[in-house]
Amino acid sequence: MHTSDSIVIIPTYNEKENMEKIVRAVFSLEKCFHILVIDDGSPDGTADIVKRLMRDEFADRLFLVERTGKLGLGTAYIAGFKWALERDYEYIFEMDADFSHNPNDLPRLYAACHDEGADVSVGSRYITGVNVVNWPMGRVLMSYFASKYVRFVTGISVNDTTAGFVCYRRRVLQTLEFDKIRFKGYAFQIEMKYTAYRIGFKIKEVSVVFVNRKEGTSKMSGGIFSEALFGVMRLRLDGWFRKYPKIKN
Repeated sequence: MHTSDSIVIIPTYNEKENMEKIVRAVFSLEKCFHILVIDDGSPDGTADIVKRLMRDEFADRLFLVERTGKLGLGTAYIAGFKWALERDYEYIFEMDADFSHNPNDLPRLYAACHDEGADVSVGSRYITGVNVVNWPMGRVLMSYFASKYVRFVTGISVNDTTAGFVCYRRRVLQTLEFDKIRFKGYAFQIEMKYTAYRIGFKIKEVSVVFVNRKEGTSKMSGGIFSEALFGVMRLRLDGWFRKYPKIKN
């Protein structure tokens, strides 16, 4: 029986090229992590790969939630958060399936919370320069300046506000009010960090190298960045009037 205090939530849509590889990479780590895959009805058979791995090898630490249709990144993570909170996990991670986030960095994000006292640890591309590999320059600049813009508008002291490689302590997700999280796309990542910041949780950035996917198709688009950019002003305005919950001890 492989017990763990940590679960990695991986949202998927058409990730058959990466699915088995990412599962095996996480499970090869010295620290034991569990994985929860949230699949949005992938027509390429991604969920079938997960089911096979669950049946044949990893029944006690690989789990799957299947949803019908593409319902948005934010709703996938919230579904995963709720699933994890119904169990006994203390550390709950967000990670992509395409190896843009290196599974070897999971223990470092874990240590930032477990050993160093952070409530949220963020795998950051931008605290030691620009640690991005194989992205077109236009996309690098868009992402970098989007994070600068978010910091300027919101006042949040996080360099990589759009990062999707994150560890949350259980009490953070228990305190956040999921029904008040509005964004479904990549602005969801900004809103989660901003809300945790406004509540008063300690956020620590851990330097990572982001590598553009080698297999499968990117889900990123200009519209996703537009949502993030225009949504930030709304977050700031709402923050002046919203009453945030208090940290639960």
